Amino acid sequence: MKLVFCGTPQFAVPTLEALIAAGHRIQLVVSQPDRPVGRAAEIHPTPVKRAAMAAGVPVTQPEKIKSNPEFRAQLEAIRPDAIVVVAYGRIIPPWMLALPRLGCINLHGSLLPKYRGAAPIQWAVAMGDAFTGNTTMLLEEGLDTGPILLQQTHEIGPDMTSVDLFETLAHAGAPLVVETLAGLASDAIMPRPQNHEFGTFAPLLDREDGRMSFDSRAAHENYNRWRGFQPWPGAFTSLNGKKLIVHRMAIAAEAPGGAADAQPGAICVHDGRLFAACADSTWLELVEVQLEGKKRMTAAEFLRGNPLTAGARLG
Repeated sequence: MKLVFCGTPQFAVPTLEALIAAGHRIQLVVSQPDRPVGRAAEIHPTPVKRAAMAAGVPVTQPEKIKSNPEFRAQLEAIRPDAIVVVAYGRIIPPWMLALPRLGCINLHGSLLPKYRGAAPIQWAVAMGDAFTGNTTMLLEEGLDTGPILLQQTHEIGPDMTSVDLFETLAHAGAPLVVETLAGLASDAIMPRPQNHEFGTFAPLLDREDGRMSFDSRAAHENYNRWRGFQPWPGAFTSLNGKKLIVHRMAIAAEAPGGAADAQPGAICVHDGRLFAACADSTWLELVEVQLEGKKRMTAAEFLRGNPLTAGARLG
């Protein structure tokens, strides 16, 4: 088929590469503009742009697409059979939805209608779900509300982070998109409407989503949010008025010695290990931490340089 591909981050790269390998003619790749990266604010090409350039496919990076006569004329001249959209990061305008004869096909990292929105993979992990998956769908003007084409299910391991799940779903979703295009072309796939009664929302992450709560969340809830919110916003709390980032944690099987009645937020040091009390009489072990202004270190290293006073609390 003659295709236009819209995508920006690494999650979209396997699909672009799979479409090229399947023999589709990618006439144009559309990616978001290159942005400054890191403390040095160096301008880096998006992962999709790098992949397209390596494959010799032309790339455009418009600042806006809704009202952009030049971009519209460029796509109308191509007259693609389909536009494939994977984590592009922009709302596709109505004129673009109506352009290709097979529609705009989107790969979404959830089992729609669950987790519509910008961060489906992170929220599936953060909520402690045992499984999630990929959905290919026809885009429409609503947010991830379009008809479903194909779906696949994948397990979320109990210690899997969103970083792990991103890689799993990215590579599994690529052949699903290829299969979807083949099915649409042969009329083997019939789009089916979503059941909107079961729709849930996965909003864009905010820095405050990483703030740990010891009063309102049990240990497994804090742990799941830490798994889901990797690499950002992570998990953090405060200690003696300073921010404390928790880089690694584990659910404690039982209360550390002599601390069974501690209140949520209480800190316990036991056998050189650092524990935090959570709601419902549950405990987290803080394995690797970083105090504001300090380097990342193990709990043992932290305790050697930061002796805790009696009654010290987190949060």
